[in-house]
Amino acid sequence: KMHRTVLALVNIFICGCFASPPNFILLFADDLGFGDLGCYGHPTSLTPNLNRLASGGLRFTDFYCTSPVCSPSRASLLTGRYQTRSGIYPGVLYPGSIGGLPLNETTIAEVLKPMGYATAAVGKWHLGVGPKGMYLPTNQGFDQYLGIPYSHDMGPCRNLTCFPPDIKCFGLCDVGVVTVPLMHNDVIKQQPVNFLDLERAYSDFSTNFITTSVKKKQPFFLYYPSHHTHYPQYAGPGAAGRSLRGPFGDSLFEFDTTVGNLLATLEQTGVINNTLIFFTSDNGPELMRMSRGGNSGLLKCGKGTTYEGGMREPAIAFWPGTIKPGVTHELASTLDILPTFAKLAGATLPRVQLDGVDLTGLLVNRGKSQREEMIFYPTDPSEMYGLFALRLGKYKAHFYTRGATHSGTTPDKDCPVFAVLKAHDPPLIFDLEADPSENYPLPLVGRPDLQKLLDRIMKVKAQFEASMVFGESQINKGTSPELEPCCNPSCSPKPSCCHC
Repeated sequence: KMHRTVLALVNIFICGCFASPPNFILLFADDLGFGDLGCYGHPTSLTPNLNRLASGGLRFTDFYCTSPVCSPSRASLLTGRYQTRSGIYPGVLYPGSIGGLPLNETTIAEVLKPMGYATAAVGKWHLGVGPKGMYLPTNQGFDQYLGIPYSHDMGPCRNLTCFPPDIKCFGLCDVGVVTVPLMHNDVIKQQPVNFLDLERAYSDFSTNFITTSVKKKQPFFLYYPSHHTHYPQYAGPGAAGRSLRGPFGDSLFEFDTTVGNLLATLEQTGVINNTLIFFTSDNGPELMRMSRGGNSGLLKCGKGTTYEGGMREPAIAFWPGTIKPGVTHELASTLDILPTFAKLAGATLPRVQLDGVDLTGLLVNRGKSQREEMIFYPTDPSEMYGLFALRLGKYKAHFYTRGATHSGTTPDKDCPVFAVLKAHDPPLIFDLEADPSENYPLPLVGRPDLQKLLDRIMKVKAQFEASMVFGESQINKGTSPELEPCCNPSCSPKPSCCHC
């Protein structure tokens, strides 16, 4: 009883006089660039609800993911650990991947469940399916799941409808595999998924989860990793044709509409003042898709690269009455969400090497961030090469640079895949406050102050690399066609017969 009393007092102190544990909603956009939202300066994006979060919450200017591609970024978000520790590298998981996020990794959901939280995931999982669905969200701490277990372009989409009345999806997507399934928990509800109804289903699932949890007087954690705005974009009747940005803008608007539905549900159920909503994105925009691929604003390059455009993300923390509206230039990362949620809920941290820091002081008291550095790994990290880049304070050092297929078509010659791997010794150093576009490396000659800075950077690099133990690569375990989700597993011929 004494322990419960102390815990309640701690929660009251931390949460700004809220006696009950706060609810959490974690919104994770897909391939959304630093320059894609209206509240981050895009002139024609239609994002009124995300703009509301930004104007009423704390908007970050220096917030990072941990990888410029999907699966490793998601692993870090949910575990508070770099993807190299959990083995979600190189690249991403596929429909038939044998591996997945190891079950001995502890997710945010598994941290919160012992505190009595209801937990649900809706949308893009992309952390493995595996034999008998062993890596699905319901085996990783989530009570419920509705979504596509990987990226929605990982299946043939040539004849699928992405916009009403019958506008086919742009491109071919992946061929030779099963069509994209919609799963409820570990059961396939629909294959292929109906993109025109998908966002409505996600919105209904999410609002019902909130309403049910409130009726049960149970704190909740909703994790919503959206498919919007990853290629191929899609939108239903309520959003199609509404934006000035075309397909990308319509897709973004449909996601924003769901954010509005969540806000309305929080208000109707009376828990909006006891709910922390955190929004960010998994990696930068896929510039190879041109106007359909997103925008990194003034940042250099995009998805697939360790330049700022690949890994610096929009991020917003919204909690009426607890987080004061404003803008912060403090350094923060997706790694920090697990320890922050744990602190606010009074939960115990996993007994493993965490890379995240608690942001409670920054969010609630507008204090300084505990994060001083950010590590940049490429899509294919290795112990031989180590870090590609490191940010320390306002300075960023590039030890290696390389373009990526995902960032093709841009006029910047450093972004496409033709920009091959280059080693830099001494590293290229940029002042990101003066030069966020990474255009002008600082000259080291005649600058003893920068030489001291470089010494500090190299020391931090050496310390971090000494602490990094690479986990077994889950992606290198390979794939098997038999593991691709099929609603009629005994049918033939596969994969075309997997249809229901």
